[in-house]
Amino acid sequence: MTLEVSLAHAFDGFELDCAFSAPAGVTALFGRSGSGKTTVVQAVAGLLKPGRGRVRLEDRILVDTAARTFLPPHRRRIGYVFQEGRLFPHLSVRQNLEYGQRFSARKSDSGDFAHIVALLGIEDLLARRPGSLSGGEKQRVAIGRALLSSPQLLAMDEPLAALDEPRKREILPYLERVRDEAGIPILYVSHSLAEVARLATTLVVLEGGKVVAAGPSADVLSDPAMAARFGGREAGAVLRGKVIRHHEDGLSEIAVDGSTLFLPAVDAAPGSEIRTRIDAKDVMLARKMPQEISALNVLKSRVISIQPGSGPGVLVQLSVGGQNLLARITKRSAAALGIEPGMTVYAVAKTVSIAPLDVGKGTA
Repeated sequence: MTLEVSLAHAFDGFELDCAFSAPAGVTALFGRSGSGKTTVVQAVAGLLKPGRGRVRLEDRILVDTAARTFLPPHRRRIGYVFQEGRLFPHLSVRQNLEYGQRFSARKSDSGDFAHIVALLGIEDLLARRPGSLSGGEKQRVAIGRALLSSPQLLAMDEPLAALDEPRKREILPYLERVRDEAGIPILYVSHSLAEVARLATTLVVLEGGKVVAAGPSADVLSDPAMAARFGGREAGAVLRGKVIRHHEDGLSEIAVDGSTLFLPAVDAAPGSEIRTRIDAKDVMLARKMPQEISALNVLKSRVISIQPGSGPGVLVQLSVGGQNLLARITKRSAAALGIEPGMTVYAVAKTVSIAPLDVGKGTA
């Protein structure tokens, strides 16, 4: 199922003019505050009538201003999850979830309810009221309520923005399960690179109301030209791999296209596919295979390109078995090493520099 979006809308001092496609999986709308992310989601969901545009979800036209078509929100079959759970405080969790079922276009049964409850791990919350739930629990219930309406698209507007890091770590595995098992496209708004790198299959970068980059998330994230837009010090890339084994010293061994990564204990069984975001600033380069160093992660790489910055640094794009990796080093180091496209180098990353939020399940 694919979402096709083409929108133009003018506000006082701001103009949105963007177009993109959202295939199956998670399409993340990423950008700074005021770039137009929420406006796009509201227009897709029918909460905003655009000045001009067309939105098609598979074979259904949701908006076509040229044909004067504007499907009202309740007929769009879009589940919307806001920054806050927006649960009914006077209803139990079960009753909040059952409220979502009322809007299903098909007859729901107890099997649907049980599946979603299990998917989100909220079995023990059903009898409780929202006031007794943590922020992460409220968001899981809100997602369940949206899914029980049998949507064709799930729209999530910065659903983790109000949560602290422990609560984000709690809910991210459930979002991965929704991505992998719900079987519907997800439009996900975020200004967090860690969330985007972990969840998104497609990335659409907005700036000033316009699309400045779009494509598979791993490709966009590892594009040196995008580093300045993400914030130079936040540049990084995503490596896909498979869990080989867990070691007694608390490390997990990951196979990455002929190389090996050691990560802090990963909550995934051997054979599971994972994706890991590595910050460019945490990667060092060597001309020869380093010997007798404390860093465990040494990846044989080929230099693809070198992107100079306005300051003392350069961003080096590398290929690790066909996957992209970024390294931020100084211009002086690049000159001393003679770094140039096509040469072989060894990328070194400390295991402890990879945060738990940057490791997720799935390679989509």
